[in-house]
Amino acid sequence: MLSVGLTGGIGSGKSEVSRRLAEHGAVVVDADAVAREVVEPGTPGLAEVVAEFGEGVLLPDGSLDRERLGSIVFADEERRARLNAIVHPRVGERMRELVERAPGDAIVVYDVPLIAENGLAGMYDLVVVVDTPVEEQVRRLTGRRGMTEADARARIAAQATRERRLEIADRVIDNSGTLERLAGQVDELWADLKRHADAEDRR
Repeated sequence: MLSVGLTGGIGSGKSEVSRRLAEHGAVVVDADAVAREVVEPGTPGLAEVVAEFGEGVLLPDGSLDRERLGSIVFADEERRARLNAIVHPRVGERMRELVERAPGDAIVVYDVPLIAENGLAGMYDLVVVVDTPVEEQVRRLTGRRGMTEADARARIAAQATRERRLEIADRVIDNSGTLERLAGQVDELWADLKRHADAEDRR
């Protein structure tokens, strides 16, 4: 089993790379999806989040208001750390469960936004960074997600710098261009990962 950490800043296009790798045959474990799962209504995770941040982080249907919670924690490093202390252990446990189900020869891609921030690069055989200039991230966040420019820049600033992510990269996907260009790079990456996995098998 080859373990690949896939990371990139908010608005980098990491999810698109992840989706295309899944189409190629990768077993993708999406940390964001798992993070949503562990705070669904009725879970101990959501109960602990509400105990910490109050009923104001809930939507009328009882689900987590992620935008509201995000606006709280992205502006306050201490509160963000408290949220992470609630969510991250649950995410880690659930991701381990998902990987245990994968075939022994799988290429497992861990789609994880905070590999650089949390010093997790050493957990993977390879780290792939989806790299995008900051101004392009801002453009995507304001244009596609409807954020204000100030909110977009605050969220980008709350993550690792572009330079810090590139320091941990074994492979880099440049997503500053077209989807066609991105698709070609993902095709090349998949072929590279297959070669790497085959080489590991022959050892």
